[in-house]
Formats: sequence, structure tokens, C-alpha cells
Amino acid sequence: MRYTLKYSYALVCLFIVGFLGCNSAKSQKKELDNKIVKPNVIIIYPDQLRRYSAGFWSEPEYRDEVIGKPDPAITPTIDELAKNGVVFTRAIANYPLCSPSRGMLLSGMYPEQNGIWNNARIGRDDDLKEDITSITNLFHNEGYDIGYFGKAHYIKPVPEFNEQGDYVGTQEDPGGHYVNDYDTYVPPGIDRHDIDYYYQVLKDQHTNPLVYSNDPAVVDGNEDGELYQPHEFSTKIESETIIEYLKNNRNQRNADNPFFMLWSINPPHSPWDDANTDMEEYHKHYDTDKYPSIDSSLVVRPNADIEVASYARNYFANVTSIDKYIGRVLSQLEEMNVLDNTIVIFTADHGEMMGSHGLTDKNVLYTEAMAVPFIVHWPKGLKPGKTDVLLGSPDIYPTVASLAGLKEQTPEAVEGKDLSAFAANPQKNDTKPESILLMLGNSRGLQTKRYTLVLRENKKQWDEQDGTKIAEAYIFDNKKDPYQTEKVPFEERPELSAKLLKELAIKLKEANDPWFQKKKYKDLIPYAKTK
Repeated sequence: MRYTLKYSYALVCLFIVGFLGCNSAKSQKKELDNKIVKPNVIIIYPDQLRRYSAGFWSEPEYRDEVIGKPDPAITPTIDELAKNGVVFTRAIANYPLCSPSRGMLLSGMYPEQNGIWNNARIGRDDDLKEDITSITNLFHNEGYDIGYFGKAHYIKPVPEFNEQGDYVGTQEDPGGHYVNDYDTYVPPGIDRHDIDYYYQVLKDQHTNPLVYSNDPAVVDGNEDGELYQPHEFSTKIESETIIEYLKNNRNQRNADNPFFMLWSINPPHSPWDDANTDMEEYHKHYDTDKYPSIDSSLVVRPNADIEVASYARNYFANVTSIDKYIGRVLSQLEEMNVLDNTIVIFTADHGEMMGSHGLTDKNVLYTEAMAVPFIVHWPKGLKPGKTDVLLGSPDIYPTVASLAGLKEQTPEAVEGKDLSAFAANPQKNDTKPESILLMLGNSRGLQTKRYTLVLRENKKQWDEQDGTKIAEAYIFDNKKDPYQTEKVPFEERPELSAKLLKELAIKLKEANDPWFQKKKYKDLIPYAKTK
């Protein structure tokens, strides 16, 4: 029998009071919360996985929810999560880029407050602020054991490594070297944000990753900060380490505590060559016997340039690969009889263009780059369903915290919205957010259920200097134009434009965005009308 979080919690409280008595209930509550009430949590977070790259979207129950056509990806594990979980059909990456998206997930805050406005890389200062109570800090403070597996990419690289890639903590000899251009090892201390078990996998080379861990047994006896190169597919070794962490044969975690895990998977992020692809899945599902050529049967969105999307086989093979390894971890949870009381969140940092509009990668305000999956699977606490509520990156933190019973403990500084009520009741229609703020280094915009508003400045995204004017402003009507091929000028829809611009002004204020602080483009954005 399944219960909502509120109901199941109330039953346990009655059990505590009735069985232990009023006087002893308070003293025993924390221990009983850990053993009976508190669910485990695992957030699975692939890099660059677009929303519709999963098989379940082609099924009748979900097909009408798709904007355009879904991809022909083979994903039995994700499909099962969707079937038995709650699918948020309108989840969006507010800033479709790796580090900014991670910063919002970890902090529940917008970039101006969390410190990450661009990808963390050499030469930039983008860095998750140390004094933030991150989602891992919160769960740690509430008695959870915290495990982190995979890609970090939330602090700036520093030249504090030796030539062998070992962290030495100084820029003086033998230090003075970087280990990677993008992303870097996170040393013990405040930047780990109370993570107990650390298994970091970095570098965009899926079959030759750089690995650091505070568990010597999984890095060939190395100490924390000493480089290990296993020369194996990154998702495979992450899944194996997670399974061993769950088995806990070496006391990797405190078995008396619930666990909170973040699993940040690098694939299906580039590179998309055979050397960085799970070729077993490639040959099994996407080779020329299944798809003789890369055409519209594989790259299904008609706004895509087939030649640009030449890597589609490799991309989908790695999608199927991560599905396989996620399945192994979930099977371990099931074998341990803890899957039913584990909140499994499946989402992504952003999407992938795959030739749409002639583009690859992300960092643009198109559906293919912004739309991400978001599934909540928790058999003990939630009934399966789907909801079209708009969910953005900052909303993940408060939503997950609330599902786990930590709504009151969530810091006031968290700016995202708690949307757990829509997981508990997918049919809930009242008080839905009307829009989500969109942002890039040179753009701001708004996403509603139907429309996408975009304002682009006259600057490149990575330029440090401010833009001086709006170079382009338009609206997409995603109902009439699901592939976003027609940019509607504001003058063609003046009433709609005015309404969306007013809403944009409100969202910019709520996010304390630099555009709001400087009242940029106030002749177009009605800041004066914000409440």
C-alpha cells in the first residue's frame, strides 16, 4: 500500500506516541526517523541528456505531452522509472550549460547568488560560493550519509597539482599545474559541502577518465587527491562503486543512517566518437543493420540538419549505456529491499541540440537544449502519474528536500519553488508557476507552458563587457510552431509581448539578476511595474 509523504509521516508519529509514550517520543524521534521514516535519496544527473531521448515518450500515455517528436532511444530502465514514478513533462534547464545548471541544483539559487555564471574553467572565476548551505549540507545536517559520484564541475580550476596530476595544494613547485581545463578535483574541506564519500570522475573522455576518491580501495590504494586512471567507461566504474557503497561491506557509510547520493554522469556529453562510446550498445541498437543511414528515422526532428547530427548513433548508444548502468544500481537497491523507500530523481543538467537549427551542444535558448527529463520515483511515498507543472533548475533543491520531510529545514536563502505537492498529487492544477526565467551569458528570456520569450544582447556569451543594446527580440509559439522555426517579432503580438515582458521583469527581480540591478533595457522591460 502506498501513502503520500504527509500521511505516512503522520502514521509513524502516531506509532511513536502510542508505542513509546509521550514522554519518551521526543528522545527517540531522531533514531526512529532514521530507521523508519526518512527515505534514502539518489539524484541521477546525466550531462547533456535531452528530455525526449527516452523510449517512454513514444508510448500513448506520454506522446501528447511531447513538443514535436521523441527520439528513438532505447531506455528500458528510464521507461520503468517513468511508468512507476511521477513524470514532470515540462522540466527546464534555466541556464542550459553545465556549471550554471549544477550551481542551481546544488544551491537552489540563481547564478547571481550562488556564484556560477559560466562554465568553471581555467581563466574564469565562476565558483560555487563556499558559505552556501548546499543540498548536501542540508541532508548531512539532518543525519544523512552523503555520497557523491561522477562529475563535479562546480569550482574553478586552480594550478595546485604536480605534473602527474596529484593534488599538492600549492602553486609552488612541485605544484603549479592544472589537471584539467574544465572541471577540477575538489579537495577535502569546505568545497565538498559535507560530502562523506567522494568518488570524483572528471575529464570529457568517457573511456579514459581521471578519478579521485577518499576511498583508497576503489582507486588502487591511492590516497585522496592522488590521480587514478582506470581506463574504463566512466559510467560503468561509477555504477560499480555505487553498488559497493550500497553493499557497504567495508563500512563505506554508516548503515544506521539514510543515504543521500548525487550521481553526476558525464555521458551522453561529447565526445561522440567510437573511442568514447559504449560500442556494445551501439552495435546492438543503432548500427547500420538497424539504421542503414543517419536520416530522419534516427534524427527525427525536422528542424535538424542531418549532416550536423552525424554523431547521433554515438549519442544514443551512450544514452542506452547509462540506462543500463542505472538499471544495475536500481537492481541493487531492489535486492537490498530499499528501493521502495528511496526517492530516485532522474534529471539532467541540460539538453543537446543534435543538429536542430544546424547546431550541436547546448548554451542556446531552444527547446532541444533547455528541455530536460525530471522523474520522481518513490513507491512508498508517491503514486505514479504525470504533471505539466513548470519546473526549473533551482526548484530541484526545495522539491527534493520537501519530499524527504525537510521543508522546514530548507534555508530561507533557497530561491527555487517547492513543487513537491505536484509529485504527491500530479492532478493538482492550482497555484502552478506561470513561467520560468531563462538566461545565458548574453540573453534573458521566459518560458511559459506555451511560449518562449528571448532577448539577446549585442555581445558574445563569454564576453566580459556588458551588452549595450538588444540585438534580437522574439517569441516562439511552441504550440503552433513546435520546432521553433518562426521567430515572432514583438510588434506582431503586442498584447502578448507586453504580458511576457512584464512577467520577465518580475522574474529578473526575483532572481536579483544583474539586468534588474542595472535596470538594463528599461525602455523594453517594464521594471517599474514589478511588485
